[in-house]
Amino acid sequence: MPKMKTKSGAKKRFSVRAGGTVKRGQAFKRHILTKKTTKNKRQLRGAVAVHERDVAAVRAMLPYA
Repeated sequence: MPKMKTKSGAKKRFSVRAGGTVKRGQAFKRHILTKKTTKNKRQLRGAVAVHERDVAAVRAMLPYA
C-alpha cells in the first residue's frame, strides 16, 4: 500500500502536543490592526488548542502526527 498523504495546508497550521491536544495559531492578528483594541490584540497572542469537535477532522488531515 502507498503511504497516506498529509494535507500540506494542515501541516503548516497544526501541531500535535505530547498530551494529544492539537495546537493552532490564533486568527485575526495579521492585518487591519489599527482598528482593533489593544486588549483584543493582546488576547490573540499565543497558541490555543483546537476545539474538541474539530480534532477528528484535523487528525484525519495529519495521519502521521
